[in-house]
Amino acid sequence: MSDSVEGRWAEIFTPRYAPVTLILCLGVALLAFNAFLASISLPTAVREMGGVALISWALTLFLVFAIVGGSGAALLKQRLGARTALLVSAAVFLVGTVVAGSATSMEQVLVGRALQGLGEGVVSAICFALIPELFPSRLVPKVFGLQAMIWAIAAFGGPAVAGLLTELVSWRAAFLVNVPLVLIFAAMVMEKVPAHSPTDRAVVTFPGLRLLVIGAGIMLVAIAGVAQPLPATGLLMGAAALLVGAVWLDGRARDRLMPPDAFRPISVVGTGLWMVLLINVAGAGSAVYLVLVVQEMWGYGPTAAGALAAVLAVAWSLSAVTVANVRSKETRKLLIRLGPLMIGAGLLLVMAGLQLDQVAVVIVGQLIIGSGFGTCNGYLNLTMMEAASDGERDRTSALMPTTQSAGNAIGAALAGVAANAAGMAAAVSTDEVKLATVPVYVLGAVVAALALAAAWRMVGMIRPQDANSSFAAG
Repeated sequence: MSDSVEGRWAEIFTPRYAPVTLILCLGVALLAFNAFLASISLPTAVREMGGVALISWALTLFLVFAIVGGSGAALLKQRLGARTALLVSAAVFLVGTVVAGSATSMEQVLVGRALQGLGEGVVSAICFALIPELFPSRLVPKVFGLQAMIWAIAAFGGPAVAGLLTELVSWRAAFLVNVPLVLIFAAMVMEKVPAHSPTDRAVVTFPGLRLLVIGAGIMLVAIAGVAQPLPATGLLMGAAALLVGAVWLDGRARDRLMPPDAFRPISVVGTGLWMVLLINVAGAGSAVYLVLVVQEMWGYGPTAAGALAAVLAVAWSLSAVTVANVRSKETRKLLIRLGPLMIGAGLLLVMAGLQLDQVAVVIVGQLIIGSGFGTCNGYLNLTMMEAASDGERDRTSALMPTTQSAGNAIGAALAGVAANAAGMAAAVSTDEVKLATVPVYVLGAVVAALALAAAWRMVGMIRPQDANSSFAAG
């Protein structure tokens, strides 16, 4: 099917595409809802079992193992085929869910969360890799728009469902509700996902050293987020050295985890991955601190503060749906460049709203940030998929969600360093809290400006043939 034919929203729900659309949506839903279910239920689990000091590690281990799993997903798909790789990773996630949901100690919860992260990292990366394989180019932005809608639904529905399950049943129920979702996902994968593509079933070597280096780098990033400013800076420098080393090692390996031009600003893919990383670094600080800050400054309850934060997810979803029908290549290029500009402007508006005690300004800023992500994300991902060669498309697609997760981890750590250096941890008055938020948002805006520079360079390198690659023809 030619890319010149405009794709319709209804087409992704036709008998030809509906099953794989549902599979990909379930893969995203597992990640989206699990994030909110765990964050709401874990405090109750800690009160029951003790181990308050370990609660932050429940998120840290999930994130580290998700990034490690996502990094190795393309090779796993290549070795086992998409169907088997998805079933194995879903089984790992299921085991982790049962381990965490039946835990009698916080240490057991941590083991479960690590397994959940490993499984979910592979699932989400392979689901990304399947998008260009199973959908023609004209429908890809609509698939991304639908995934953005799932995140918005999870942002509102996830905390509510988790709260009800935790209060009316048990914190364990908030974990175990994932079990039927995983089983449905696995059943549909068995039925509808192809066993392998022509590039699958290759004999590959296990990239143990590279995965270890990536995991160690992300672990240092996570630890830096809760350390004092001076040691945190050293930890971040060490993490940067490890992650750069991992990319260097991968470029010289026979069986690579990443495309050969990953994070090298010499191609659309390399520069695009920098943009993916930087926009997520830019947005992470506000995501970490906004809920806490409005509760401290304005006395908001958890529900009101959470709703204020969720405005971003709704704007992301609505903007992604709105731009999904854009056909002009030049307009798509403009949207890619517009995204980081909106993110930076929105962050500065949120900062201004907090300093002026104007909730309306904060809401407008949140709307602009979310719209920035929704405006550029789908076409950024699509452009990299189209620019990648056939042999590198799996690695490129699978690396996108992994890079997003890494950006969120790095952004949260950098924001923690900035906030702690400004006295956030010791702040007691509203004015002190206000002052401590300034470097968080200034840092985010500066990183958004770097993302804009990456976007400008990336778009400038797009060649006409990138828009007419083999999968673009559907």
